[in-house]
Amino acid sequence: MNSRKWVGLFLKTLILGGLAGLITSFFVKTEDYIRVLNPIDLFGLLGVVLFCFGLGLVFSLVSQTGFFAYLFINQFGLGFFRSFWPTVQVLLIAFVVFDLVYFPYTSTDGEGSLMAYILMSAAILVYGLVIAKIKAKQTNQRAFIPALFLMVVMTAVEWVPGLRTSGTDYAWLMIIPLLVCNTYQLLVLHRLTNSDQKENPKSKSNKA
Repeated sequence: MNSRKWVGLFLKTLILGGLAGLITSFFVKTEDYIRVLNPIDLFGLLGVVLFCFGLGLVFSLVSQTGFFAYLFINQFGLGFFRSFWPTVQVLLIAFVVFDLVYFPYTSTDGEGSLMAYILMSAAILVYGLVIAKIKAKQTNQRAFIPALFLMVVMTAVEWVPGLRTSGTDYAWLMIIPLLVCNTYQLLVLHRLTNSDQKENPKSKSNKA
């Protein structure tokens, strides 16, 4: 993929992350918006909007860093584990799904709702399965497990700082942009590499 396409992917993902963070803030930061709208405080409103949009941009950068790490990990896993790599990924996915329930719940000393963490983990897994199925349909069935690995394992790793914050506001403000950005990068990458192959049939590009 040439530098122009990488820059385009970077900027589009960046904007998507900012918008996802801003839209999410309407639901998790409702009190902040009410405070600056009643009575109307334009500077206060602008500050809240810029802050939430800026957080989305930051989380987009986290997502993009994780996505590049995923591309490296996937290639390394293929070379090191070879035919066992899909099995290793499935085991890691299962481990992370369990951890998304166990560690957040134990960190609250049993004060949090266990069912809430189970539902959260299940929601991320189901969403990952849906996106992985779409990726496999658009490319090939071998892409299903790596796509699920990205959507579950890498997203969970990227989300760790949000899980460590007190309260749930920043956890939500982080997870939504991460999912949006990871989904976009995953589903658009093969289109960019395929267009490169059409422009230059002799070139070889690795699919995610």
